Amino acid sequence: MDTPGRHATSSIDPALLANIVKGDQQAFSQLYDHSSTLLYTLAFRILGNREEADELLQDVYLEVWRKVARYDVGRGTPIAWLITLTRSRAIDRLRARNARAIRAASPLDPTVSSSVADLGPSPFETQADQELRMAVGTAITSLPPAQQQAIELAYYEGLSHHEIAARLNQPLGTVKTRIKLGMSKLRETLRHCWDRGDFG
Repeated sequence: MDTPGRHATSSIDPALLANIVKGDQQAFSQLYDHSSTLLYTLAFRILGNREEADELLQDVYLEVWRKVARYDVGRGTPIAWLITLTRSRAIDRLRARNARAIRAASPLDPTVSSSVADLGPSPFETQADQELRMAVGTAITSLPPAQQQAIELAYYEGLSHHEIAARLNQPLGTVKTRIKLGMSKLRETLRHCWDRGDFG
C-alpha cells in the first residue's frame, strides 16, 4: 500500500535541505515529518529500546540542523544521508552501551532472528510502515542461516568484514561472499517494495 507519507519519504527534495541551511524551520519540520518514521524504526531495530531510539532520533535531527550544510547531493539522496547518519549514531551508541554483551550475543539465537519480523509497531508507524517492516523481517529470516548471521552482524551490530570473520572464525572471503549473496537475495525478494515506491 502506497501512502502519501511513505511516498514522501522516497522523494525528499534536496532543495528542502538547502532551505534548512538558511535556517528555515518549516523546511526542517517537513523533513522531520517525511523521514522520522523510517529513522525511528531503524534506530529501534538496532538499539532494541524505544527510549534510546527516541533519544537517538533527537540527537540525529539536532545534528542535521547543525550540520546540514555538509550534505552533498552528489553523494546520495537526502534519505540515504539520513539513514546513514542514523545507523552510524545508533551503532556508536550500541557499542558504547555494552560492548561485552554484543560480543557474547549469538546472532543465530532464534529470538534475535525472529525479532526482525516480530517488532511491535512503534508509535510513529502507519499501516504501510508496518507492512514494510514485516516484509523486510520476513525477507531476512528467509535467508540461509549463514548469510542471515553475517548480515545481522554487519548491519545491526556494525561489525566490519574483518571483525565478522574473527567472530565467526571464518575466512574473510567467505564472510564477504555470504554478505554479498544475502544482500542480493534481499534485493530480489524486496524488489516489489522498490517498484511500488516503499523505499527511499
